[in-house]
Amino acid sequence: MKKIELFDSTLRDGAQSENISFSVEDKLNIVRALDALQLDFLEAGNPYSNPKDAEFFRRAGELRLQHARLVAFGSTRRRDVPVSEDKNCAALLEADTDYIAIFGKSSEWQVREVLGTTPEENLRMISDTVSYLTGRGKTVFFDAEHFFDGYKQNPQYTVETLRAAFQAGAARLVLCDTNGGGFPEEIARITASVQSLFPDCVGIHCHNDTGCAVANTIAAVGAGAVQVQGTYLGFGERCGNTNLSTAIADLQLKLGYSCIPQEKIAWLTQTARYISELSNMRLPHSMPYVGKCAFAHKGGMHVDGVKKNPAAFEHIDPERVGNRRQILLSEVSGRSALIAKINEFVPELSKDSPEMELLMDRLKTLEYDGYQFEAATASFELVVLKKLGKFTPFFELDLFRIIGEQEHADRHMASAMVKLRVGDRYEITADEGDGPIHALDRALRKALEVFYPTLAGVRLIDYKVRVMDTGKATAALVRVLIESSDGKNVWTTVGVSTDIINASIRALVDSMEYKLYRDTVMKN
Repeated sequence: MKKIELFDSTLRDGAQSENISFSVEDKLNIVRALDALQLDFLEAGNPYSNPKDAEFFRRAGELRLQHARLVAFGSTRRRDVPVSEDKNCAALLEADTDYIAIFGKSSEWQVREVLGTTPEENLRMISDTVSYLTGRGKTVFFDAEHFFDGYKQNPQYTVETLRAAFQAGAARLVLCDTNGGGFPEEIARITASVQSLFPDCVGIHCHNDTGCAVANTIAAVGAGAVQVQGTYLGFGERCGNTNLSTAIADLQLKLGYSCIPQEKIAWLTQTARYISELSNMRLPHSMPYVGKCAFAHKGGMHVDGVKKNPAAFEHIDPERVGNRRQILLSEVSGRSALIAKINEFVPELSKDSPEMELLMDRLKTLEYDGYQFEAATASFELVVLKKLGKFTPFFELDLFRIIGEQEHADRHMASAMVKLRVGDRYEITADEGDGPIHALDRALRKALEVFYPTLAGVRLIDYKVRVMDTGKATAALVRVLIESSDGKNVWTTVGVSTDIINASIRALVDSMEYKLYRDTVMKN
């Protein structure tokens, strides 16, 4: 199996994504997670660009990495500035990493119009910077910015930029589809041409502006690229970067390349959920391999086919990547889908069991009342367990109160008080938040943590409200969906009421009960 180097830029390119702002602690924890997965290189930021990245490199000694190697990122020296006087290059040396990624222009048009210098000076900038850093014992990867666009305009000059870096000692020549406008055929053709000139030295860095980043990356590997760059979940500026969680699975499980140790493939989903949590970004349900719905089945024929043979509608066993199959429940599912879903947690029940009629009646009643369990599978599981007498409540919520207060024109603070009972013990707790639901969530969690400390790791990651009968205006029935996570697992619960607060507290209670129930099951 041919080894492909993995170069993750979640902490640098990924940090340029909208709504992402990593703290230094976030960065340290993400590095630890990716090191555990045994990715090869982790681009941790630009030490010259901002104080946060500089602080990260000062604290990098805390990490004790087992496999991955940190990479500092920066540009070639500025035009007409000696490299020994360039502050960016000085900061790269101060970062004290063995590996440095240097980006430079490889498009003649970009050199003239954007960089504002001559093609000859650009070549000197590349050569001076790479030789300066390699001369001080650093391994340098040269990122040829705008390479594919430049190659299509002036292939001779783009190759000259690579040659300047190579002759100065660059260990990798990384071809960048910076604008993300390339397609697999042209990426493969151009990469093959470069590979013939610089064998076993070429890397690939793709953006996703045409939706082809992973496909382009795989095409480049097929053409000889030995290093793949991307971000673990595809986060990045504009439309993002190559999604490494997808590329790793494609290359290793489908095409026979070696990316990470085989036993680490099962960590792909868990790592994806962890990084999405730290990034405060919802993991798309439809993300290949690691998304919540990557192996979800809804239609009756699909469910029936998967029950007979999973290969009928699944391209791999979901457990190979640490994910699991989901049977979605809806009006198109039917009795087979229902029993298939129930058998996931009550395997002894059959569709002919007398309890099935009771369950069907209960579910029909709830659906008539506005409940919908296609997404809220955790609430569905609780409904079934309670109806079958297989669930012992962990707590009883006796009462809650909400106090709203308009403190500022743009911020609505609220306070919540909850009283709950566990066995013969009571706990009364209050807290505040940005609005009533946030306050309720915090107060409920605080009270429960007195009895169940593991709930401290649970957080609400998505909250949706749907008005069921808009004709009734503010008296309408509402359905609340809450998605929760403990960093390893994600589950969704539902609550329905004409009162949005009541609907929300029902979904919150289900979320906490489900977490406690699953922890108990795992222990047993």
